[in-house]
Parts: sequence; C-alpha cells; structure tokens
Amino acid sequence: MNNVLSIIVSLCLVLSVMTPAASAAEKQQAKLAEKASSAIVIERDTGEVLFEKNSHEKLPPASMTKIMTMLLIMEAIDKGSLSYDDKIRTSEYAASMGGSQIFLEPGEEMTVSDLLKGIAIASGNDASVAMAEHIAGTEEAFVEMMNEKAKELGLKNTNFMNTNGLPAKDHYTTAYDLAMISKELLKYEDITKFTGIYEDYLRQDSDKKFWLVNTNKLVRFYPGVDGLKTGFTREAMYCLTATAEKNDMRVISVIMGAPSPKERNAQITSMLDYAFSQFMTHKLYDRDHILADVKVSKGDKEKIPVVTSESISILTKKGEKIDDVVERLEIEKDLRVPIYKGDVIGQLVVEKNGETLVSSPLVSGDDVVEASWWMMFKRVLSKFGAA
Repeated sequence: MNNVLSIIVSLCLVLSVMTPAASAAEKQQAKLAEKASSAIVIERDTGEVLFEKNSHEKLPPASMTKIMTMLLIMEAIDKGSLSYDDKIRTSEYAASMGGSQIFLEPGEEMTVSDLLKGIAIASGNDASVAMAEHIAGTEEAFVEMMNEKAKELGLKNTNFMNTNGLPAKDHYTTAYDLAMISKELLKYEDITKFTGIYEDYLRQDSDKKFWLVNTNKLVRFYPGVDGLKTGFTREAMYCLTATAEKNDMRVISVIMGAPSPKERNAQITSMLDYAFSQFMTHKLYDRDHILADVKVSKGDKEKIPVVTSESISILTKKGEKIDDVVERLEIEKDLRVPIYKGDVIGQLVVEKNGETLVSSPLVSGDDVVEASWWMMFKRVLSKFGAA
C-alpha cells in the first residue's frame, strides 16, 4: 500500500512540474498573430508547420510577390543562363512602374546584382519588371513562368498577375504558399546576401547615387533575420515574410493583413521567438551533398553523382534526441541519357519506427549526354582488355 501511495505521489509531482511548462507554451502560441488575417511559421529544411492561422486563405500579397520573382532569378543564375555581372537594359515600360522603385530610366543599364539589391532591399517595382523582361522577353511571359513554378511546387491557392505585387484583380496567394515559395528560394543561399543587407547604395560612381534602406527592419533589429520581403497596399494591409537562422535551424514566418508596420514586426518577432524556444533541428546533410554514384546507360560518363537538392534536417521539440533513424535512397532504375544537372533522379527517405520523417528529392550532380560511337567502342575494347 505504501509503495502504491509513493508512486501516486511521484506521478503527481511529475505532472505538477510538466503542466506549467506545457500551458506556458500553449499560452505563447495562443497569442501569436492575434491581429492579422493569416499567418504561418515553418521550419525551412523539413517544411514542417510549427504554427498557422488561416494559412490557406487567399489574400493579396502586395510586394511579397517578389519572393517568386527572386526565386526565378536565382534559378536562372543557378542554371548558368544568367550572371550577377550581366547588364540589364531598362525598357520604357519597366521605367514607368509606380510605387516602390529605384527610379530606373529608359535605356539605363544595371547589373543583375544591383537590380537584385533594388528588389530585395528597396522593393523596386521597376527593377522587378526589368529583370522579368530580360529573363522571359515580356513581363506577361515571366508571369506565366511564376504561375508554372507555383504549380510545380504543388501550390493550389496562388495566382500571379504581375511580378511586383501592384494591385491587380485575381492576384492572390496564401501564407502557406508564400512559406513554400520562400522555402524553395532559400535553397539558393546567396539570396540572403541581398535580402540580409540593411542599407546600401546604387549608382555609387555617378551623380545619381541612390541610397537603399531595407523595408524589412527586422534585418537590423532581430538577431538572425536575413530576409525576406515586406509588402503593403491598402487592400493587403501590412505583410511580411521573414526568415531567421539560429543554432543551425532556419525558420520562415509569414504574416498577412496586419494593421500597422509596428504590429506586423511585433507579431513576426513573437512567431520567431516561439519557434526558436520550442523546436530544434538536427542537421543531416547540406545541399549538394553527394550520397552515391550511379551507373548510366550509354552516357558519355559511366556514372553520375546523386546529390541532395536541399539542406536535410530532422525537426524535434527542444531537447528531444533522435535515435533509431533509418535512411533509404530510392534511385530510379535504368537511368538513360540525356540527364542534366539538377534533374530529379530519386528520393532520400528518412524514417523512424516506420514513420517517414523526411522525403526529399535527389538530383543529378552533373550533365550526362549520349556517348559517341567511338567512346562506346573504346569502352567495349577496354572491357575485353580487362578480361
């Protein structure tokens, strides 16, 4: 009887210790995004949702539209079809954009690097259109690329009508979709070299020197914040997609429809505080980590490296350990040429006790084209020689 009583007392003591901590976390979460139309917090590597409020509600994104614009720019740079040093000529149409701008003049040339600064720091509508026209020929064609990319990412509640977020009918997205677009953008780590700048200058060597100050004030005032994009129109109200990194965990937080810039920043700060206080990540691999080499039939290379397409981590509650984790590579069978760098050729699956923790695309780390007749002939001869 005494043993039973001692066990009951012990359990009561444990519960009395645990309950305040749990209720404190619940109270913290309950206050998040109180004064916003919608919001979400995700961990970047896993994409796991840590908090959400009306995150699938279709709303105007204002200049947070430029997150998708920057994603397509970074993809073009990554593929080699665009360089930071390329000079972009400004059209009459691009120069005519109103709202936030870097005051491009018709015919003015500016490097991709400087235009990216104009978009990321000053939210330049003119810079966005100039880049779009250079990449796709017209803004309309670039917008088609934006919507195709949204579909490719599996986003069903997004439709873009322009590259910069100026008010337009049927131009909408959601907090969830913006978080997923941001997740994709942050694969290209160079982007934070632009979005994380608080102030800089354009046209430094001319009499038209232009001072840029980041519209995202948290870059300066919240440790770890290095992006991504603010937004404001009368219809959208005050919006912000922010990302911060602490202790090897990167978090993405989106707020839409806040009543003021002060409230927007305060709510994002609270969401970031919540994420970093309650969760942690365990890094497995960086992007482009080689996991295997696989054979390719009739290629100019006999094998290609299989690499991670993004940073891979496991998310847990703060203080939890990861044990008994199993990794499995699922590579496509009978790979045939041509295969280009970045093509998806498999999946990395991380499991624990039969539950999938991570499922991430694996891509080719190199280009492989069809081998010439002479190359194939020499390959056959070398096999006979080896025999």
